[in-house]
Amino acid sequence: MSKRNLKLFFSLLLLPQFVFAAELNQANTAWILTSTTLVLFMTIPGLSLFYAGLVRSKNVLSVLMQCFAITCLVSILWLAGGYSFIFANGGDLQKFIGGASKVFLPGITTGALTGDIPESVFFMFQMTFAIITPALIVGAFAERMKFSAMLWFSALWLIIVYLPVCHWVWGGGWLADLGVMDFAGGIVIHVNAGVAALVSALVIGKRKGFPTTAMPPHNMTMVVTGAGMLWVGWFGFNAGSALTSDGRAGMAMLATHIGAASGALTWMFIEWLRYGKPSVLGIVTGMVAGLGTITPASGFVGPVGALIIGVTAGIVCFYATQFVKRKLIIDDSLDVFPVHGVGGITGSLLTGVFAVGSLGGIGLADGVSMAHQVGVQALAVVVTIVWSAVFSYIILKALDRCIGLRVTVDEEVQGLDTVLHEETGYLDL
Repeated sequence: MSKRNLKLFFSLLLLPQFVFAAELNQANTAWILTSTTLVLFMTIPGLSLFYAGLVRSKNVLSVLMQCFAITCLVSILWLAGGYSFIFANGGDLQKFIGGASKVFLPGITTGALTGDIPESVFFMFQMTFAIITPALIVGAFAERMKFSAMLWFSALWLIIVYLPVCHWVWGGGWLADLGVMDFAGGIVIHVNAGVAALVSALVIGKRKGFPTTAMPPHNMTMVVTGAGMLWVGWFGFNAGSALTSDGRAGMAMLATHIGAASGALTWMFIEWLRYGKPSVLGIVTGMVAGLGTITPASGFVGPVGALIIGVTAGIVCFYATQFVKRKLIIDDSLDVFPVHGVGGITGSLLTGVFAVGSLGGIGLADGVSMAHQVGVQALAVVVTIVWSAVFSYIILKALDRCIGLRVTVDEEVQGLDTVLHEETGYLDL
């Protein structure tokens, strides 16, 4: 090699793209790419099929359409500022909201990094969390909300409710400064969406015939298929939140699996003892409760802690479901609040307990006691409940006044598939 070429070679080594190549962790990047795919898989098709099977056959397409449309809508809103106002520097307002410097991702090239993974990958991974959160709320108003109202609610809720809470916890906001522990979204996603679901069910009102008319799932095969997809996809949700392909991601995956399995079995045995037979709907609902409850703790606890959290989820969420539907007579159609909301609250509080090193967790920060950590967790839960409840109510009431939330009684009886989309899920045989 000539001296000129040798000089050129060493000059190239100093360029930014070569520095990037040296800093990029390809193993971590590959894992987060995989996790991103798994989390998107949770919404379409996992949650879509799970919810669609739970409603009556005349509304199956409406639920699939809502989940699909939310996926598209949130993706564009995420690019247009959702990501930026969580993860960009907010300057003087950093404790409360991020900045606008990353709206439409200016300057984010293939060489841009977040940690040791491409920022484009981090953007996509966090986007899949933003997608599934408003999609969870669909289960509360299924079979009776206008499609236009659903779109407006999802967009406004993402901006007004999700973005601030997510920034407070994951974007360097004031709850992060207090040391809140939410590994993969027990507070940001499950408490947040669960409370919004409860408020939605109260504001929009009961379905015609509830609670006297039986409204069983129309396709349990679809429900179980969707539930299985949720279980598999949840590994990306929780283990991917480590943002590395290391032992912590592996422990988060293990905790997730144990939480799901113990939650499912606990719910199943409660039903078996109470009603004489275990139901398929019960075991898959217990699995979702276990997953939602272990989510905030998954990267902080050991397998025994995950087992206890999963069993607790099965018990607490089962009785919460019974209480909401049978005692309070609230038509949260697909049990979003008692499963996700109550599960998220339970898991977030128990994170402060089972993260303690002596109980098999990774340990708390230096000088932090269990009581203090549980107090921080409780504060974050209460603040999220209040924020989500107040602004969800305001958004819903404003939309009801402007465009109306519900279809008419006749349209509800006919079914949303035909009324809103001029299609049917099944051919008349």
